[in-house]
Amino acid sequence: MKMRLKMQKNATDDVLVIDSGSTDSTINLALKEGARTVFHELNDDFAAQRNFALTQTDSEWIMYLDADERLDKILCEYITSIVQSNNKARQYGMERYMLFNGYEFHHGIFSPDCVYRLFPRDKVHWVGKVHEHPECNLPKEILKGKMQHYTYKSWHQWLMKADYYTTIWAEERYQQGKRVSLGTAFLHASLGALRALLIKRAFLDGWMGIISCGQHGFYTMLKYVKLYELQKKNEKD
Repeated sequence: MKMRLKMQKNATDDVLVIDSGSTDSTINLALKEGARTVFHELNDDFAAQRNFALTQTDSEWIMYLDADERLDKILCEYITSIVQSNNKARQYGMERYMLFNGYEFHHGIFSPDCVYRLFPRDKVHWVGKVHEHPECNLPKEILKGKMQHYTYKSWHQWLMKADYYTTIWAEERYQQGKRVSLGTAFLHASLGALRALLIKRAFLDGWMGIISCGQHGFYTMLKYVKLYELQKKNEKD
């Protein structure tokens, strides 16, 4: 985290860390690197967490980063240039590369994606409890450079996060009225894994790419099985 904070300080004069109750040395590291820290309970709503951050600064520009994301030098330079120009006519995206156990993925479900994170503060808000995304009506532009996403430190961490996120997903979809069968769960999981392997060419990333397809299939199955479980539980009640 120390390195990430130093890189972010190259692109901004105000680093704000929203802490949801970390139990490690996150707060001390953030303060040591000159960041401001504010506590705000997560309450299983990631969009609300980001929207809360909007209320904690009066900066004209907002650049959102998760704790496991890092900007390279080129991207920092472009961000600095945009903020200094103060041209608020666009929202800006960047290519994000996923890393796990030191391996950077280029294909499959973890292939590089484009995420929009740099906005004029008064032009954006976030929606979605789990897979939150920004809503901004400004034209889009993609910046040069790279964002690296250090996804999971271990297989254990991946399993813990998968359990957490799939539970929230199932609860949210159930409240929205979505209903499934076990056959639907199997179909979504199987097709998702095959699509990642063949259409998104995960096999080009070698064994890590192939394993990631199994991960995706398991994760998808877990989402739908948990939703099915909620259905059955509430039918009995």
